[in-house]
Order: sequence, then structure tokens, then C-alpha cells
Amino acid sequence: MISSVNNPRPNTKKRWAWMWLAYTGFLFIEPAMDPSRNLWLATLASFAIFVVIFAFYVSAYGEDRPIRFWLIAATYVLGLATFPWNQGASTYFVYTAAFLPFAIASVPRVLALFALESGGIIAEHYIFNHPHTTFHVDWPNAIIAIGLSLVIGGSNIFFAEQKRHDCKLRLAQEQNVALAAVAERERIARDLHDVLGHTLSVIVLKAELAGRLLDRDPARAALEIADVEHTARTALAEVREAIGGYRSRGLIAEIEAARRTLDAAGVTLLCDAMPETNTGLGANEETVLALALREAVTNIVRHAQATTCTLRFHIEDNQHRLSVEDNGNTPETILREGNGLRGMRERVEALGGRLTLDHNAGTRLLIALPAGRST
Repeated sequence: MISSVNNPRPNTKKRWAWMWLAYTGFLFIEPAMDPSRNLWLATLASFAIFVVIFAFYVSAYGEDRPIRFWLIAATYVLGLATFPWNQGASTYFVYTAAFLPFAIASVPRVLALFALESGGIIAEHYIFNHPHTTFHVDWPNAIIAIGLSLVIGGSNIFFAEQKRHDCKLRLAQEQNVALAAVAERERIARDLHDVLGHTLSVIVLKAELAGRLLDRDPARAALEIADVEHTARTALAEVREAIGGYRSRGLIAEIEAARRTLDAAGVTLLCDAMPETNTGLGANEETVLALALREAVTNIVRHAQATTCTLRFHIEDNQHRLSVEDNGNTPETILREGNGLRGMRERVEALGGRLTLDHNAGTRLLIALPAGRST
């Protein structure tokens, strides 16, 4: 088949395309069987013209330019001009039929052009139906030319459609890879925001506390500085875990971390119906709630100027519900939904959950996740 002229990897395939010139050997059967100086010269001239056409067609590989269609038309016209005095010129009709499926994506249009090509061959038979003359086209050669064109062209429709399907699949795979890379970057950005936003707030808080205690209570200040070092090392480990894909240490551990953070900020943590050992959550759900709690506590410490924070975790209406409520001011980041809240909402909604905020007396964050989801 002559499908290789339009296959992927153009540089390699363009070189291999020249092997398909072997089909032009049919041109020289008639001159070899009935030697004639004029026949040989005319055949060589016809062959030279086709080589030029073929070279331009191969060089136009992969380019949606009108020149490709003109080259196919030129091949067909060359066949019509040569066929009456050299029956081997039926090979030009075969080339025409072989090129069409790769140049035109519409199969009905290709079939219509096949029919037009066959009609031209039949018309030429009626025009030159004069046996034992220099210019003649008999029925057997006309039928062979039509049959070969339809067989080769029809098979190339299959190869062309397969090639287009492979190209679409390859493009879709490239797009999926690009989307996956974007999603991974967004995941890392969200996780780093949650991890560093929380731990850096704790470090700043404890460093300020240590500075205030340095003169009054050096021993306590030293303890706070040691805690700053411990928190920094923990942050480093969490950053590594976030990049590696492990996104949370669990809801219960996060509650304890929240308690220490809030204590350092002078905020009393009140827990209502919080689990002590097992949350009953899947890994994904627990990660989402733990990171949401971390972001909420970070906002309270940074902006709310609250004195109490109440956590409540329970199952209601076949949903796992976590609420974080404080009695302070509503942070500006909550009102304009910054990166932290946006990332929190995206995680919750990705699991089919819902995130709501109330700003009546302080701020109340409520997250509801469907219970019984697979992990």
C-alpha cells in the first residue's frame, strides 16, 4: 500500500516513501514487450513528470496545503494522458486512489472522487475504443485499472482512518498528561499553602511569645524557642510528605496540633463529640477534613482575635459533619475566599461534599461529606 507517505515521523517516512515508486514498474512492461523508440521516450517522459509530482507530494507531507490536492489531480491527469498509448499507466490511477484517503478526511467525499475517477477511465475507454490503433483503451485494461484503484484506495481508507484515530488518541493522551501535570501542581500548591501557612503562623506566634518572655522568664522563652525548632522540623517533614502525595497525618492528630496552636495564641479549644481513636472516615475523607481544620485554625490564629474555638464532629443525615466555630472577627480572607478557602472548597466538592460559612457571631465553618463512600 502507499499509505506510508503520510504516516507519522515525517523525516524517516519521507525517505521510505520513495520505495513506493516501485509501482511505476508497470509503465515499462508495454515498452519492453513491444520495443519502440517513441514509446520508450514518451514513457520515460511520463515517468519523469510523475517523479517530480511524487517528490512535491512527499515534501508536502503533513501540511494542509492546497498543493497536495493539485498534485493528486496532476497524477490523475497524467494517467488519463498516458493510458491510451501505454496501458501500464493504470498505475497512475492507483496512485491517485491511494493518495486521496490521506489528503481528504471525509470518507463520503473520497468515495465520490473514486466514482469520478472510475467514470473518467470509462469515458476514456469509449473515446479511444479503437483496437489496433496507437491510442486505444480496451475493456479488460479499463476494468483492471478501476479494480486496482478501488481495492488500493479502499484499503487506504482504512489505514487513513486508523492513522487519524491514532493521532486523535495521541493528542488526547498528551492533553491528559498536561492536565494531570496541572492538577498535580495545583495539588502541591494547595498542600504547601495548608502546610506552610499553618506551621509558619505557629512559628511566628511562638517566636513573638519567646521575645516577650525573654526578659521576664528566660526558661519559658527557651522552651518556646525549642518548640519553634520542633515546629520547623515538623513543617519540613510535612512539606516532603505533601510533595510525595501523603497529605495529612489524620484528623485526630490534627485536632491535637490545633489544640497546641490555639493554646499558644491564647484561644481555648472546646471539643464537642470529637472522636478519640477512630473517626470512621476513609483515607481521602480524613485527609480533607484534617486539612480543612488546619486551614480554619490558621485563619483563627492569624485574623479572628478569638478567645474560644469549638470543634464538633458527628454523623447527621448520612453525612460526616465537621464544624469549626470561633467567637472572634470574620477574617477578610474568609470574606473574599482566598487560596486557602478555595483549596478547601475544591477538596470537599471533589468528594461530593459541601462547605458552608456563617458569619453571625464569629465564624462557623461547616463541612459535610457523604458517609459510606469508598476509600
